[in-house]
Amino acid sequence: MAEILLTAVINKSVEIAGNVLLQEGTRLYWLKEDIDWLQREMRHIRSYVDNAKAKEVGGDSRVKNLLKDIQELACDVEDLLDEFLPKIQQSNKFICCLKTVSFADEFAMEIEKIKRRVADIDRVRTTYNIMDTNNNNNNDCIPLNQRRLFLHADETEVIGLDDDFNKLQAKLLDHDLPYGVVSIVGMPGLGKTTLAKKLYRHVRDQFECSGLVYVSQQPRAGEILHDIAKQVGLMEEERKENLENNLRSLLKIKRYVILLDDIWDVEIWDDLKLVLPECDSKIGSRIIITSRNSNVGRYIGGDFSIHVLQPLDSENSFELFTKKIFTFDNNNNWANASPDLVDIGRSIVGRCGGIPLAIVVTAGMLRARERTERAWNRVLDSMGHKVQDGCAKVLALSYNDLSIALRPCFLYFGLYPEDHEIRAFDLTNMWIAEKLIVVNSGNTREAESLAEDILNDLVSRNLIQVAKMTYDGRISSCRIHDLLHSLCVDLAKESNFFHTEHNAFGDPGNVAKVRRITFYSDDNAMNEFFHLDPKPTKLRSLFCFTKVCCIFSQMAHINFKLLQVLVVVTSRDYYQHVTFPKKIGNMSCLRYVRLEGRIRVKLPNSIVKLKCLETLDIFHSYSKLPFGVWESKKLRHLCYTKEYYCVFFVSPFYRIMPPNNLQTLMWVDDKFCEPRLLHRLINLRTLCIRDVSSSTIKILSALSPVPKALKHSLQILSSLLLSA
Repeated sequence: MAEILLTAVINKSVEIAGNVLLQEGTRLYWLKEDIDWLQREMRHIRSYVDNAKAKEVGGDSRVKNLLKDIQELACDVEDLLDEFLPKIQQSNKFICCLKTVSFADEFAMEIEKIKRRVADIDRVRTTYNIMDTNNNNNNDCIPLNQRRLFLHADETEVIGLDDDFNKLQAKLLDHDLPYGVVSIVGMPGLGKTTLAKKLYRHVRDQFECSGLVYVSQQPRAGEILHDIAKQVGLMEEERKENLENNLRSLLKIKRYVILLDDIWDVEIWDDLKLVLPECDSKIGSRIIITSRNSNVGRYIGGDFSIHVLQPLDSENSFELFTKKIFTFDNNNNWANASPDLVDIGRSIVGRCGGIPLAIVVTAGMLRARERTERAWNRVLDSMGHKVQDGCAKVLALSYNDLSIALRPCFLYFGLYPEDHEIRAFDLTNMWIAEKLIVVNSGNTREAESLAEDILNDLVSRNLIQVAKMTYDGRISSCRIHDLLHSLCVDLAKESNFFHTEHNAFGDPGNVAKVRRITFYSDDNAMNEFFHLDPKPTKLRSLFCFTKVCCIFSQMAHINFKLLQVLVVVTSRDYYQHVTFPKKIGNMSCLRYVRLEGRIRVKLPNSIVKLKCLETLDIFHSYSKLPFGVWESKKLRHLCYTKEYYCVFFVSPFYRIMPPNNLQTLMWVDDKFCEPRLLHRLINLRTLCIRDVSSSTIKILSALSPVPKALKHSLQILSSLLLSA
């Protein structure tokens, strides 16, 4: 996985050479030479990594050590760039004093050390006859304009499961059924969720209310019940006060159908059944569950509720493969294919073992290749001669088929908990914040467009599932299948791309090397991790999905000077008052901050020192922002939820000088939206106003003339939401 780290170094070199040094001109001529050398050498090393990995598979321990040296080199170079970049971007006054602070000498000394290590690595690879493979995957190429090719397939479409669907639908609509639970069970990847969602959408109109929730491995009963309550129509006031009693009372008098997807153990059901009224033939309510564990299904619904899914037979497997291969073709058939290619296709499908997930992922991979016998035979040879570990071999093969530029973007999905619905807006902006995506021009709109192309490409390969679409056909949110999520976690640990709360404690000495970490649910694991020595000062990204918001107290004692992405998502079951550490002002690399949950937090004045901050997203939180946030010249997205106030304190609104780069301004108070402010927002694309007044509506509508300056500022506005 050294190629991922090398790509990160290359991207940061591109940014420094193409953006920072371009702005500073000739004053940093000496730095440009070193940066260009770094970029060139990292590309050269990356070009022969695949060949080295192939030799490592043969069991050569010396090559394994070489790959380890390359990975450590890439980590150290990335650290060097991240530590020196803030110094490069300091004020002109500082730049004029470079000789005084010995910045140039210090950087040059570090580069000389890197050059010696690169020379050693090159000697070793020559000795072992490791060659530049010039593999097409080993480049920065990312397919552009996938948006134009992207078609959102119906994810509830099932093939080979017609009998299963008809039997289960009859059960759900049978008023005389003595039990009200249908349990769809089977091994992962068989299509349990796909079948259950199709059933749910076909029968829900026959019931008075309905709800679909994802349970997963780390369930929170309170949040599951809150989601159900919202979907079945419980009023907001009743959800906020005495949720459980009010929900139970509603469901007792209504005929409902609820889908509980991906239940792993019986404990969560013991919590939920206290609120969900027992399904009986009198009212005719129904509960659909999916689980990998038949015992879980029996515990919830009894033996009669069980419906076991089986792998597809060969004909249905090939039909599914055909449909996915020809997704973008007008003729959904093999008419123009040679008989030999059809035979190879059948052999490939046979290696998938009748598992739909393996079939659609393989089809997505082949769709990106030439439709030739030679290309498909290479895939067939890579799959081995038997189905191994279900579809794990197929999924790993699909990952390896990604270009190097796409691999870290795919791995990023593993930072979220299983079954988590991920906003496309979050993904693309985090990829940009971490420099997983860089364009030579430095144009952020071009980078965002490229990020959207990457997401569409991952969807077209069937590696990612679309959850919601926007009104104009773009991806709004997405999910990743559990098996692919596990693949992300395993590969990320192997490459030191990120760690989870479950795999970060192997060697305490490695804590200092952890670059990204995610805590899915365990507050105790988080406390233990941050009390280890040495401290995790190399962290680039910190994700916390915990019940209690205790991360800020940990951050107060550690210097996260390289942190770029901070995501904190807490339970919405109850309010939490937290204090944001003043040390945030020292996190000079921080670019993306997201706070979600019922949190009351006052961000310290030191946040104004974050000159690299690009996204500040506050969701379901009551937050006070220092007025100086507006001084962040790189700020592109400022978002908060309309249900909660987000107060700017100190200066009056007419002194606001918003950054020119601001593209998103969500749910600001009406008083901040008078023409003198809006006319400065020349790049604004999304504007949401809370407690909007009639005067503001007139300004924004055709009822009154729009000021000339305001008209100029709103020329590229594509989304406007108003809340009274």
